[in-house]
Parts: sequence; C-alpha cells; structure tokens
Amino acid sequence: MADTEKSRRGATRRTNAQRHAETRAALLASARTLFAEKGFAETGTPEIVTAAGVTRGALYYHFADKRDLFRAVLEAEEEALAARINRDSGPLADDPVEALMAGTKAFLAAATDAGTNRIVFVDGPAALGWDDWREIDDRFAGATLREGLEAGMRAGVLRPLPLDEITNMLGAAFNEAALGLGGGRYRIDALEKSFRALFEGLRA
Repeated sequence: MADTEKSRRGATRRTNAQRHAETRAALLASARTLFAEKGFAETGTPEIVTAAGVTRGALYYHFADKRDLFRAVLEAEEEALAARINRDSGPLADDPVEALMAGTKAFLAAATDAGTNRIVFVDGPAALGWDDWREIDDRFAGATLREGLEAGMRAGVLRPLPLDEITNMLGAAFNEAALGLGGGRYRIDALEKSFRALFEGLRA
C-alpha cells in the first residue's frame, strides 16, 4: 500500500511538472508571436494569456510581469540565433576567417526575419534597458563572435588584438547591420562584402 501511494504521489508530481512546462511553453509561444507582430509596447498581457489559453494567474506564476516574459522570449531568440551561427560556422573551423563569414551570413539571414529583428534588436534594448539587453546579447550571439575571434588569434591566422575591444567593436557593427536590414537601409550582399573586408583585414 505504501509503495502504491508513493507511486501515485510521484505520478502526480510528474503530471504537475509536465503541466507547468506546457503552460510556460504556451505562454512563450504566444508571447513570441504577439511581440513579433505588434511589438513589446503594443502587446498586452490579456491578449497573451488569451492566445495561450491560460489564466492571468498562470502567467504571473511563471513570470513576474510582461517585461520578465519578454526577457524569456528574447533569451530564447538569442539562444536560437547563437545555435544557428555555431552550426553554420563549425564545419569551417580550419579557416577562422571563413568560419567568421559563415557565422556572419547566418546572423544576417536571421536578422532579415522581421520578428527576430523586432524582438532582439529593436524592442530588446528599449524594453529591458541597454545593460540588461547587452548582458543577454553578450551571453549568446556576442559569445559566438568572441570565440571565433579568439580561435583565429590562437591559431595565428588573425592578428593578436585586445579581445574585448575588437569583439565589442565588431558586435556594434553587427547590431547596426541588423537594424539597417530591418529598416530597409542596407542590402545583405553589401553587408556581407563589408564584413569580409573587415575580417580579411584582421589576418596576421
């Protein structure tokens, strides 16, 4: 009997955990869709919970407020972007410049998605503030750039330069490129050509 009751309690806990995970996933998916379509400022929590098919109480169980939910959406977006960059640049690791260019193309392709662009580059700094947004960006997309540059310097292919400074300067160029793509000011082929010139100029 004791074992049966223990098993029943374990099954209940697993069911609750699964339900919480499903609710959180539904909130993130609905919020991502609405933030991408309407932006952070124009999206209200009532429409998020309606789209997710959950209660407001469920939203506030998982997230402190709309900003906290947006932060989670942004982190998921940045994580996916970093994974895409790493996937595309990995096979070219023997030539750090080509690896950096493959990562650049992956970044620029992702930045052409209107939803990603709005969430990461437009609303991210505005909704979270520069410092919080920068911490997230550095942890994901920024880390892939830093790793690529560091690998190139360690291999002797790229000139040894102050890593923090060159990473941050190039990171600013990437963010400007993304904003320019989103605003229709830049062409992706022109950006690729420009970044190649920058990376070739770093060769030892």
